[in-house]
Amino acid sequence: MGIIGDQKPIQGVIIESSSIEDAADTVKGLPSQADRRAVDRPRTREAETSSNSVEGFFDLVINELNALRTRAELDSIERAANLILDCESNGGRVHVTGIGKSEHIARYVASLLSSTGTPSYFLHATECIHGSAGQVCPNDIVIAISNSGTTPELLSAIETLREFDTKIIAVSGNRDSALAVHSDVVLDAGVENEGGDLNLVPRASILAKIYLLCALSVSLEAHKGLTREQYARWHPGGALGRLARGE
Repeated sequence: MGIIGDQKPIQGVIIESSSIEDAADTVKGLPSQADRRAVDRPRTREAETSSNSVEGFFDLVINELNALRTRAELDSIERAANLILDCESNGGRVHVTGIGKSEHIARYVASLLSSTGTPSYFLHATECIHGSAGQVCPNDIVIAISNSGTTPELLSAIETLREFDTKIIAVSGNRDSALAVHSDVVLDAGVENEGGDLNLVPRASILAKIYLLCALSVSLEAHKGLTREQYARWHPGGALGRLARGE
């Protein structure tokens, strides 16, 4: 049959078999041929170096935390817990502060303690000398976090708080620092190596500080005899709340 008027000839479309196979794999939830080829490619030198660095970091962190556990003074953790318990018995409250990466730890720890029976508040260290010191009342206690223990902004805040006779719990990697000297209890969070090629970026020291502060929260939880029922009341929503209620 001939072509009528302006009707154009029907053009065939060539579909590669690999495209059909990829589409079928997608429907089946399987990786495409391109993805499989990418997986099968030999690893590059950069990828090998990266994997070795990550493996080395895992080993380093385990060793650092083991060393921290070996030298951790359980007496210091217990004295810190008792300071907090005495503070609460006198109507005082707990505040947690730090600068830089330690600020992020402070926010987490304030939340952790609050959720396990020790109402705690984040204290902004740089704002402390600009009015936020008014957040701290008589009989309150401050947990101050600093790896070096020499951060000027934090030391200025501690100096201000000391004028109110505030008790200080220091969490630091330097037991001889100005922060440690001006504290009532020191939790030693020192590490030998941060991990990574530079050995500068806070990594292992961050984990060490969290490690000790989580241990402090465990001590306080044990002293207070926290029950699942109490925990559930503070977690009315979410998976943790349902788990605490046995749902």
